[in-house]
This record gives sequence, structure tokens and C-alpha cells, in this order.
Amino acid sequence: MTADELRSMYLGFFKEKGHSVISGASLIPENDPTVLFTTAGMHPLVPYLLGETHPAGTRLCDCQKCIRTGDIDSVGDSTHLTFFEMLGNWSLGDYFKEEAITWSYEFLTSQQYLGFDAGKLFISVFEGNETVPMDEESIGIWQKLGIPREHIVALPMEDNWWGPAGETGPCGPDTEMFIDTGKTACGPDCRPGCSCGKFFEIWNDVFMQYRKTAEGTYEPLSQQNVDTGMGVERTIAMLQGKPSVFGTELFTPITNAISDGCGRHMDQDDATGHAFRVVADHIRSSVFVLGDPRGVVPSNLGQGYVLRRLIRRAVRYALQLGLETGFSKNIAETIVDTYKHAYPELETNRDRILGELIAEEKRFEKTLNRGTLELDKVLENMLKHNQTMVSGRVAFRLFDTYGFPLEFTEEICSERGLSVDRKGFDKAFAKHRELSKKGADKAFKGGLQDHSEATTRLHSATHLLHKALRMVLGDHVEQKGSNITADRLRFDFSHPARMTDEEKQRVEDIVNETIQKDLPVSMQVMTVGEARTNGAMALFSDKYDEQVKVYTIGDFSMEVCGGPHVERTGELGRFRIKKEGSSSAGVRRIRAVLETP
Repeated sequence: MTADELRSMYLGFFKEKGHSVISGASLIPENDPTVLFTTAGMHPLVPYLLGETHPAGTRLCDCQKCIRTGDIDSVGDSTHLTFFEMLGNWSLGDYFKEEAITWSYEFLTSQQYLGFDAGKLFISVFEGNETVPMDEESIGIWQKLGIPREHIVALPMEDNWWGPAGETGPCGPDTEMFIDTGKTACGPDCRPGCSCGKFFEIWNDVFMQYRKTAEGTYEPLSQQNVDTGMGVERTIAMLQGKPSVFGTELFTPITNAISDGCGRHMDQDDATGHAFRVVADHIRSSVFVLGDPRGVVPSNLGQGYVLRRLIRRAVRYALQLGLETGFSKNIAETIVDTYKHAYPELETNRDRILGELIAEEKRFEKTLNRGTLELDKVLENMLKHNQTMVSGRVAFRLFDTYGFPLEFTEEICSERGLSVDRKGFDKAFAKHRELSKKGADKAFKGGLQDHSEATTRLHSATHLLHKALRMVLGDHVEQKGSNITADRLRFDFSHPARMTDEEKQRVEDIVNETIQKDLPVSMQVMTVGEARTNGAMALFSDKYDEQVKVYTIGDFSMEVCGGPHVERTGELGRFRIKKEGSSSAGVRRIRAVLETP
């Protein structure tokens, strides 16, 4: 089964079960300051999991593009990816464990669908603790379906619990499905969730049935939700009997393009295989970030920094393979051609993708040259003092500050009869990675899509700002990103030049005039086609019949949006632009606040 067939089969299966097929969201989250990228299929649906009404109903399914870089250093093995596709189905206060588990089992094992051997299916559930009981209900459902009790393991909260988005909120146990690959167990304690590779996780059903309180207790929720996720790449690897996700048709055209460029093969040796996989994964991720409708470009901040790191890490490993400068163009072309039928935005943005990749390659070449000069200074100073080993701290500084690969440092030192303290480097690197991981975890748990009164007012103000910018600057203005906290809004938009003081003042005046008119804010549910016909602003999907929410502000603006919003513009206060500057090439950024009039 191919990835295309899996996507189609999954969505068709759940459509037959009464689900609405919705479009996946952008990789760049809207109005969410806590994460840089869409990290999971549930991420864009958090407002609806928290109780907001979804225009498509209470049963949903989709295929969502995701980016996760918290374990970027694991990429290069057989399963870890920074970009991946997640199939998901949701119940928003509709069905619960019985249906979710039964449908998961049916889709996995029925010969009409994936046809996995039920005897190789292993399950994990939440084991319970002093505040929440063991998930006996899920165990009972799995046993009723024929899964033997010895194939069901109960694991602690760190393995089988979906925590709240913030410190408090909806949460609950999950049940995870694994396929026994047939590999020899790593020891007597080997079980689903073990990292040895014997058990391959393929699906995860989350049951949001509790609310964590500020006191740390867990209260039953009145609306119980289901959130599930199945990774496309991992699932087809298992279906095709591949030992690695890189052996499927999603990656073989990419790895073939790499091979054509360097004259080597992915299975030549371990080091070569690792480099192949890093280059393939990182360029693929970069293509999807650059090709996204809200696509960002390489920079030193936020999403642009992550993108720059992905491209530069790919370049480092490409150099190990002997690929020449400009290698990313052919690989990116292959990726666009492989995915354009499923994600047409890649074809639409092909020129931007290729141009930015090539430009970043050239910038990194200059960076490497600076790193070489810095290393030369270090070595000259060492020779003066009769030192023979570059410290791990210095080697890591070259790596972290200049992006200079450790292998380059070792090679140059070796040529001069010197060595590098690799253990010291590994220690510095481990400390850096732990700090980065803590930062990533903190960001993900920071409270997705805040619905406070202050944030709601600022969110509504972005609609006024967007329309005012189009009135003053022209219809080429499109939203490229939005980041809202309780204190301020940050709005990115397409525009080629710095705004003049007169333009900024005119935008401010238009927004404040609209606020003073105290216009009503109303919402209608309509199809994408109807929204387009009525002139609503949005990044539209290709599904004309898909239901969306359209917010109208008096006779001033109409925009597709998920919410939340005020009821009248008079609630907003006084709008003031604090700063306007460049976000990236062709994209400007406004920071603004709402003040008490």
C-alpha cells in the first residue's frame, strides 16, 4: 500500500463512520505564541477540543502536516523524522472509547483495510496512579475484540497520558497500538514502548475525560473527546515490510537524487546511510516549510531559525557525502514532484522553495569559511603554547557559534598532528541538547490558544488591522502569520517595503475609527466556495464544500477564522502600532497593543 492509498483509505473509512473530512492546517500556527510549528494533528483543533463549536460538526478526520524538532539529533535512524504526516480522527463530545478502539482495531486488522495480523498487535494503556484509576475500560474493550491480556501492558503517566495544554485543562489517558516486528527482545523487560525496535508504534487513541485543576486534582469532564493519530510514514513502512521509513516510495526518489549527486548508495555503510537520511529528512522538511501558504524563510529568529538550522545541518551532511554546492536544488525538485499532487502548494511555491534553499546554501558556505578562519586562530595559539588537543568546549563553540562541524575540526587538527577532546565536546553538546529540550517541552506545555478576554480582544483587532493594511497598502497584502499574547499582537503580512509614518498613521486611524463605530461582530457557517464568493479573506483550501466559520465586522471586513472574538468593536479600546519592521524577505511585521481609551 502506498501513502496515497493509505491517506485515501483512512479518510474514506472514517467518512463512512460519519466523520467530516476537513483540510489540514498550515505548518505555521495561527495566533499561538507557545509553539513555532504545528506539532501534531490535534494542535489546530485545540479550541474545539476545549469546547468551541466546529463548523463541520462533532466527528472530524484529516491528514495534517507536522514539524517536530525536539529530537532533531535522533534523525538519521530508521524512524525519526522532523516533518511527518499525521492521519487523525476526532470526536468532540460525541463517541468515546468503545467506538474509537473498535474502529482502530477494525481499520488495522480487517482485510478490507490494512490487514495486519491481530496476533502481532500489542497494546499499552494507562496503569493509573494515586489520583486517577487504571484505564480498565480500555483493557476490557481490547479483550472483547480478541486481544489477549498478555498483549496488553499498563504503563505510567509519562507513557500513556495526554496532559493539558497548559498547567490546567482537559487531559486523559491514551491507548497506543504497536506491531511486533519479530525482532528479538532486548531483555526480560522488553515491552511496547521499548526503544529497541521490537515493538513499532502505529496508532494512538487519546481519551480526554478529565480536567486538571489548579490544585493538581483531576475532575471528570462533562464533554469527553477523542483525539487519535496515525503516522503516514511509519504505517506504510510497516505495510510494505520496510525496516526503515526511508525505504518507502516517499523517500526513495529523494535518496536516489542524493545518490545521483554523490555517486554513493544509502546502504554503503552506517555513516553514509546516516548522512543520506539526515539530508533527505531535512531538505524534505525545509521544502514543506518554505512551500507552506504561510511559509517562512531562513532567519535568526523563531521559525526562520529552525528552518536555517535544518538547511545548514543538511549541508553539513551533504559535504560528508561529497555533494557539491547547489545540491539542494535537484533534491528539492524531486520532493516537489513527489508530493505536489497531495500538496499543490509546493508546486505553487516552487520558485520560492528553490531560491531560498540555494541562497541559504551560499550563506552557509561563507559561514564555514569564517569557522575555518576562527579554527586557524585557535590552532595558531595552541602551537605557541605547545598544546596538542583542542578542548571540547572550544570545539563545541565552533560548532554552535559558527555551525562548524566537529568532523571538520577533527580533520584539520589531524592534518596538523593535533587532536580534539571528543568527550568534552559530547559533554558540552549533551548539556546544550538538554537545555534545548527543556525549552521545547516548556513551549509545548505553555497553554495553546489562550481564550482570555485580553487575547480575544487582540485577536479581533487583527481582523481590523488586516483589512486596514489592505485599504492603505493594496490588495497584495496577505496575512503571513500572527502571534498573540495577553499583552500585544504581532502580525506578519506580505509587503515589499517599509511602511511610511503616514501609512502607519492611516492604518491606526482606520482601525480606531472602526472601533469607535462599535460595529457588531457576527459569525456564519458557510462553505469555502460561499466564503470566496462573498469576498471573505482567508488562506483557502481546495475543498469548496468544506464548512468554515466566517466572521463579519459590520460592513468593514469579512474573514474566515476559528475565533474567539468580541461581540462589538467598541469593546477593544484604542489601537496603537508600537513597531513596524522586516520579518523576512517580502514580509513585514507589526507589533501593536490595545490601550484603555
